[in-house]
Amino acid sequence: MRFQVRGRGARRWITFGTIAFGGLFLVIGLILAGVSVSFVTGAERARGTVVSLEWRTDQSTGTSRRSRVNNQPMAYPVVEFTPAHGTRRTFRDSAGSNPPAYTAGERVEVLYQADSPEDARINGFVSLWLLPLIFSGIGLTIAGIGTGVAWATRRRS
Repeated sequence: MRFQVRGRGARRWITFGTIAFGGLFLVIGLILAGVSVSFVTGAERARGTVVSLEWRTDQSTGTSRRSRVNNQPMAYPVVEFTPAHGTRRTFRDSAGSNPPAYTAGERVEVLYQADSPEDARINGFVSLWLLPLIFSGIGLTIAGIGTGVAWATRRRS
């Protein structure tokens, strides 16, 4: 597929738009990484147990049938833990997978906020770092392509 953009101004705007779009994704990724870093540094740790797996197709989150190839259900671990100064709590982790990353009865480390133990996550890569990594990676790639095109175009003219 080949298309032609007429005029230098249009090319500059397209290049600028590409860099800005990539920059926006990069900023979102960095904000998400900052939220994860803030959560981890201020979190208390406890041992937890995966009590069950909640299988969901995630239709409620806006995922359409066309956007996921196989539309198979995802397994979300339901974890039970006891905070240092509190009663036993149960939460469903926000990261699901298929095949399941955890099995019922598996011991996991739980991170939670001392002032609000209901805000808890499994101490794992997917739960804490996957989303910031995806957004930052997409942002760097798109902004890098836009910057490379701008640099090559500038050198040519």
